[in-house]
Amino acid sequence: MQIAIVALEGSLLSAISGLADMFWICNQASRNPPPGVVTALAGSPGPLFHTRIVSADAQPLRDTQGRWIPVDGAFDAETAYDAILIAGMALGPDGQPPHSAAHAQAARWLSSRHQTGVLIGGACAGTFVLGQAGLLDRRRCTTTWWLHHVFKQRFPAACHVWGSALEEQDGIITTGGPLSWVDLALHVIRRLAGPELARLAADISVADSLPLPQLLYAPRGFVNTANPLLLQAEQIIRHAHPGMTAEALAQALHLSERTLHRRLKQLTGESPKAFITRVRIETACVLLATPGISIKQVAGQCGYGDETAFRRAFIQAMCLTPVDYRRRIQSHQQ
Repeated sequence: MQIAIVALEGSLLSAISGLADMFWICNQASRNPPPGVVTALAGSPGPLFHTRIVSADAQPLRDTQGRWIPVDGAFDAETAYDAILIAGMALGPDGQPPHSAAHAQAARWLSSRHQTGVLIGGACAGTFVLGQAGLLDRRRCTTTWWLHHVFKQRFPAACHVWGSALEEQDGIITTGGPLSWVDLALHVIRRLAGPELARLAADISVADSLPLPQLLYAPRGFVNTANPLLLQAEQIIRHAHPGMTAEALAQALHLSERTLHRRLKQLTGESPKAFITRVRIETACVLLATPGISIKQVAGQCGYGDETAFRRAFIQAMCLTPVDYRRRIQSHQQ
């Protein structure tokens, strides 16, 4: 299987090299798994993946720290790739991902290759190139949490999923975070070679085989700072009694339910019910970092009259139980 890794001026050398290394690890694991590992992949006759680093003109270029990025070839229509991946890059002086002639050329190439059925993936600021190509329009996607507001402004037609670690729709994969190329690589391996090899590659790399949501890392309430309506709605939910409904929230905001649904979809991509749940879970994350408060007390203060319902909602949002989340936070605070 042929994998192209896109290099642009200012790309992160670690991400480009890391992507290539992850597929190399897969090749090693498929041919010679670690001792004690029983797998149907053992003894593969040759490498499963072949990676090429490509640039607009096939010339090496500088990374964000001025180091040379080696390049194997140029963007072309002749090579039959199974996947084309673009990782993070340095932000411009304005704090936004760059938008140059080379980025535009990469965007056009990605768009044309996707039309032939090639899997396209972007990590961190690389997702902006996918957006520039029009590949995210009306598709679920994600990007790094701290680029969320810029992303929404630049690509209003994209269906951005706040806090998600990885999204795929119609063969377009996006991940968030400068190191999320790990998640991107493992997902592509899973798609092209199956879950067993992806799991083995994750185990060898000592990485999570399935990414955790960015909600674990983003400041609580970050997405709501973009609009006064969101901030007002957040405060209402935080101080509401258990049983807050979309109807009650709309009334408190002096809006119709239909208007509230439309505004939230425009601003966050969420339904009122999903918005209420997210605010409650974000509140729970803050409370769980407070010593001495029980899970039952956290549930009650977040608007859940039933502790079981709270645990279920928390696990669905955070991919961790409240107890596991508390342990994780406590270990980071030490």
